[in-house]
Amino acid sequence: MYTFIKKLLKQKEPDKFTFAFDAIPAWLDEREKISRSALETETDVPVRNIRNATAQLQHIVNGIADDEHDPAIHPKLKSIAKNSLPLFVKAMNASLSKELPEDIEGFYSAAVECVKGCLNSTRGQGRYLQDVFPEEMKVVKTGIDAIGREMNAITASLTTYRKQKTLMNRIQTLYDALHDIRIDSEKSLEKSQRIAARISEVTQRIAFIEKELMVLPSDARMNEVNEKKSALGEMEKKRDERIRTYTALSMTAAHVFRKAEKIATKQRHATEISTLRHTVDLLSDHTAPDAKDLASALTIACPVAQRMIAAGEIVLKNKEERAVFSETGRFCTEMCTTCTDIRTQELACRNVQAALVSHPVLVMMNSREREKTQLESILEKERHAQKDLSDWSGKIKEKVPALTKELHTKIEEIIGENVQLQIEHLVPG
Repeated sequence: MYTFIKKLLKQKEPDKFTFAFDAIPAWLDEREKISRSALETETDVPVRNIRNATAQLQHIVNGIADDEHDPAIHPKLKSIAKNSLPLFVKAMNASLSKELPEDIEGFYSAAVECVKGCLNSTRGQGRYLQDVFPEEMKVVKTGIDAIGREMNAITASLTTYRKQKTLMNRIQTLYDALHDIRIDSEKSLEKSQRIAARISEVTQRIAFIEKELMVLPSDARMNEVNEKKSALGEMEKKRDERIRTYTALSMTAAHVFRKAEKIATKQRHATEISTLRHTVDLLSDHTAPDAKDLASALTIACPVAQRMIAAGEIVLKNKEERAVFSETGRFCTEMCTTCTDIRTQELACRNVQAALVSHPVLVMMNSREREKTQLESILEKERHAQKDLSDWSGKIKEKVPALTKELHTKIEEIIGENVQLQIEHLVPG
């Protein structure tokens, strides 16, 4: 018996109102229609009363303009009334004749302005008419008060409607924000999956290239590559030795020829100046000149320098200079031979280098290295994009709880408590 009574007296919890997130727009539309209908129903009678009252008040005001003044009124008051009455009637008609729209909110605003205008008129020119038309002005005041009372009724209904409208607008804003988050999150997830797929693809390709690069050095064809590299090293060594020999001799000779050029300049021997300057330019060039050009230049320049040496105009400073200009014939032959050797050796080195560059193993190796470098750059960009997307997703997820809580609270303000909002998996992933 005790258990039965306990169950009987136990308070039953109210059922929860289940509310789907995607149903919010349709629900808001329906709530708007209900609120609007309620507003129109509640304000229908006050609106009709106000329209009737303004028409009646306008009739009364126009009637005052046609009334005779009370003979007992002091002439001075009559004079004041005569001046004030037209202005009062004009001001009242200006306020009362304003159009009152059918839309309730437009109607309310226009009615408020009408009442304000009427009150200003009675407090302005109307105050001079109180003694002349006491009964009429009393009726005018009563009419304005009647409009004001009806306006108060509309104000209460409109305030309730606007409060509901503000609440519904906020719910719509919250819904739009969460809906946008869901759409953006779905797109973000798809983008993240595409990035992850590209990262996996690029990573696998880099790993494959690295395996290829590890195997290539043991390719049988690498013996040929190594032989060519070794041969190229020897050839470059011999070429560099010849270049050093040529450079040492050319610097020695060029130093003496520059002295000769200065002397020729002082002596104003134009032909000798040109010959010596051309020879110095050939000897000072960073590349070995053509042997024939060098031989021709030295054949003309050496006698000029020897003549100046013999005349004591040029003093040879060291044994290297004396060795060059003591036997210019041998010097010219040696320089031309060295130039020819250098050019021949450089051509041979370029041919071997070209053969190495075009060797299949090295072509593949260089190709794979370039591809690996490009892929590593792509991989870095993809990982950066992945991190940016992850950071964005994290910030978005942080906003969801607060927005959801506020949305739930605002819906409860309209429906009441015990609302269960179905909004799971708003942010995927």
